[in-house]
Amino acid sequence: MKVEARIFDLVMAFSFLMAVVYGYWTWADTGFVEPTGTVALALTGGLALIVGTYFRFVARRIEVRPEDNADAEVSDGAGELGFFSPGSYWPIGLAAAAATAGLALAFWHIWLLVIAVVLVLIAVGGLVFEYHTGPSHD
Repeated sequence: MKVEARIFDLVMAFSFLMAVVYGYWTWADTGFVEPTGTVALALTGGLALIVGTYFRFVARRIEVRPEDNADAEVSDGAGELGFFSPGSYWPIGLAAAAATAGLALAFWHIWLLVIAVVLVLIAVGGLVFEYHTGPSHD
């Protein structure tokens, strides 16, 4: 997690630096600081600071991963990564439902948004419970 923390630290430093530069350039050009871009860049830096701090906090509490070890080999990261469904159609349905929700928001059709939200919930439920077989009755 230390690698991820460093990445977010770089994003934070860049965002704060660019907020100062952007504020100065807009002030030098127009006589006042343009607030929207300056605040957006400062908030981006703040959010990156939060995430980087969280990653650093977690990195202290878990064992060292191969990504954090400079002497690690590729084989150190081998092993089971998890279960991935080889033939699930639920992600396609979820993507279609999310696209429908996006279009409904873009054109502000409330009736279509309600339908899309229901479809998203159905697709998420199907994806989550795809391999759920219920309680075992012996």
